[in-house]
Amino acid sequence: MDWDKLRVFHAVAEAGSFTHAGDTLNLSQSAVSRQISALEEALQVPLFHRHARGLILTEQGESLNQTVREVFAKLAMTEALLTESRDKPAGRLKITTTVGFGSNWLAPRLLQFLELHQDVTVSLLLDDGDLDLAMREADVAIRMHPPKQPDLIQRHLFEIEWHICASPEYLGRAGTPATVDELDRHRLILFGSYHPPVADIDWLAQAGRRSGAPRRGVLEVNSLASMAQVIRAGLGIGTLPSWMATEMEGLVRLLPQVPRPKVDCFFVYPEELRHSKRVSVFRDFLLARLQRAA
Repeated sequence: MDWDKLRVFHAVAEAGSFTHAGDTLNLSQSAVSRQISALEEALQVPLFHRHARGLILTEQGESLNQTVREVFAKLAMTEALLTESRDKPAGRLKITTTVGFGSNWLAPRLLQFLELHQDVTVSLLLDDGDLDLAMREADVAIRMHPPKQPDLIQRHLFEIEWHICASPEYLGRAGTPATVDELDRHRLILFGSYHPPVADIDWLAQAGRRSGAPRRGVLEVNSLASMAQVIRAGLGIGTLPSWMATEMEGLVRLLPQVPRPKVDCFFVYPEELRHSKRVSVFRDFLLARLQRAA
């Protein structure tokens, strides 16, 4: 099988159309279509079902694409290791983590990391789901749960605590709750059930209540940064993770005696990158910055 045709096939399979794959590969739609037709002719099997709404892989196409993904992932891993000096970190590091942590805590600190390691470049992939490290969707991950894949190396980074927060303006209007029961009379800001980045993110709705009878929020917003902004603007009471609440001005922390869940955060990467200098210096950078913030 021709490598160029396989590269085009993989791009089409991932994009779901000849046009979008062509944009990725800088080829015309007709050139992409010809490559796929030639590959199907060489293999004597159809790889795609073609219809007005796009392309769907056939069973044979699914099988081929899985193999091609694995091959290209291994090649990318090998290329990264070959281009990296044993003595000096170099090359691109693909980092994935949750949208909230990545945009609010990690992104502002990447300048420091890149100034320390000027031969390293970074791709920051923010996703509240887990990208597949084994398939090289990313090199390393900062995750708010232990890794589920058995072949990944993990390092515990820190423990996230939750703080109940409100603005002085809101408390001046609505009063300051002295017990968890008094939250029943207050306006709550919740994350909601749409792709929560960590378990129990809306634990405040259930705190002190019987099971199955949670409080309702006056606002649900699936963004920690937006939750922080509306809390600070005086809309109501909400919970924020320690790495966010401790750095934000204009917030009052409430009810410190209330038991709250804790979330363990892990640094995760594949076994193949155990000896990567890029990975080790980034891990050490994280640990140093987190220890400083503790």
